[in-house]
Amino acid sequence: MLYLVPTPIGNLDDMTVRAIKILQKVDLILAEDTRTSGHLIKHYQIETRMSSYHAYNEHKKLQDYMNMLKEGINIALITDAGTPGISDPGFLLVRECRENNLKVQCLPGANAIIPAIAASGIACDKFYFEGFLPHKKGRQTRHKYLCELPYTFIIYESPHRLIKCLKELKEHCGGGRKACVVRELTKIYEEYNYKTVDELLEDYESRPSVKGEIVVVVAGKSEKGKT
Repeated sequence: MLYLVPTPIGNLDDMTVRAIKILQKVDLILAEDTRTSGHLIKHYQIETRMSSYHAYNEHKKLQDYMNMLKEGINIALITDAGTPGISDPGFLLVRECRENNLKVQCLPGANAIIPAIAASGIACDKFYFEGFLPHKKGRQTRHKYLCELPYTFIIYESPHRLIKCLKELKEHCGGGRKACVVRELTKIYEEYNYKTVDELLEDYESRPSVKGEIVVVVAGKSEKGKT
């Protein structure tokens, strides 16, 4: 069995009881970064052996872990934060399991998408999840596409590219479009900044620095071109 186990995106108390039990009982934990996950494992006194599985070795190690699963080894996959496979490694291993009729279970748990949109103040009855935009090639094309959507869209962004992202949103969506920058979810300095794109750009340009994981929730384009 392959278990996909969500891990806290900030607050360690968001780890579920079931997730802890799974990590305790499996034979092996695959972690995106064993050093980062080591703090979580130690916190919950989990003694299961860990091995690395990340974007730079997932193709190389895929068959090794598939062989283990076929031999009856129970494996749990975790990432640094959130649910495996969502803008993190996991898809290749899950697809290979499905194609080989091996069992896969995904536990419900922490992720940044749902809390960000649910508490953003932006319509959440229908939305599009973009994840991380390309750093260079294709970035403007994606922005043009997203800003024409008639419903809310969600972007993951890094702190040092937030200003760039807001400027691009202003260019393609207009400065009056409503948006919410969600930062440091579940942590001490959690922030929901709900304003127009123009106001958000002015706000963050005035700050000396911005830290933390960022989710940008943007209102969709209405039939009249307004939000």
